[in-house]
Amino acid sequence: MERREFLKKSAAAAIAIGASSTLGNYSNLFAHNFISQKSPYDLVAVKGGEPDIMFDRAIASLGGMKNFVKKGQTVIVKPNIGWDVSPERAGNTNPKLVERIIQHCFNAGAKTVYVFDHTCDNWTRCYSDSGIERVVKGAGAKIVPADSESYYHGITFKGGKVMSEAKVHELILSADVFINVPILKHHGSSKITASMKNLMGIVWDRGYWHQNNLHQCIADFSMYRKPDLNVVDAYLVMKRNGPRGVSKEDLVLMKSQILSTDIVAADAAAAKLYGVEPEDIPYIKAADEMKIGTMNLGKLKIQRIII
Repeated sequence: MERREFLKKSAAAAIAIGASSTLGNYSNLFAHNFISQKSPYDLVAVKGGEPDIMFDRAIASLGGMKNFVKKGQTVIVKPNIGWDVSPERAGNTNPKLVERIIQHCFNAGAKTVYVFDHTCDNWTRCYSDSGIERVVKGAGAKIVPADSESYYHGITFKGGKVMSEAKVHELILSADVFINVPILKHHGSSKITASMKNLMGIVWDRGYWHQNNLHQCIADFSMYRKPDLNVVDAYLVMKRNGPRGVSKEDLVLMKSQILSTDIVAADAAAAKLYGVEPEDIPYIKAADEMKIGTMNLGKLKIQRIII
């Protein structure tokens, strides 16, 4: 979606502040045909604020972080930190969002919050230049490496069509709560990347996925351990040259965020926000057919919030 068109739609939707609805087959996630629904919601889509403020509003609509994190629990917050680029390039999850999620986890009583990603570029530079390492430490959480195979342990799972085993980071195996925090952006191999593809950052051998039907592997692995919460960062969205990006001209300011416990629904909503239909993204369609979640957003209770 071009910036001019996005701003036009944002202005038109401003009258619907705080409204909620079921989401039908709309090309725009924030189409304003509103049908009132009551909580609890299956998915929340929020637009128009800064990442931290949008998360505050969205998590409140899901009953607050205490619905996900209990006192004394260990939490994994898994952003995309794969690329050695600054936050202004939108190659990684927005650090303001990561910081706010950590704060909510501790306020809910978390004992320890860990953050990591199996990066594509040099991990120390990714952690530093993304701005995420600084906010993680500032919020009292622990950012840990994921660059050695020794951190990963073999697991198996049933139902996969292409893959049924992987080596998974040890923290995923032991954490009480798993919060998945991808950034929405273009990807040359998978068309878009969001919640399900972000799980590639918790496994060791990503090469296997690329060599053996990437879309089906993304869907297959989503069966292993579904995150307790998915938070899609769509504040600044890369619309071309992903996943690294080339310049700021690749980006569109969308100031949006999507939250859901259903990883397939989260990605379906992200696809609509991006400007494509969920069924046109093979891994979303495959995951829906495998009943990992639903891409039929019309079946869900969805709240849209315009700030």
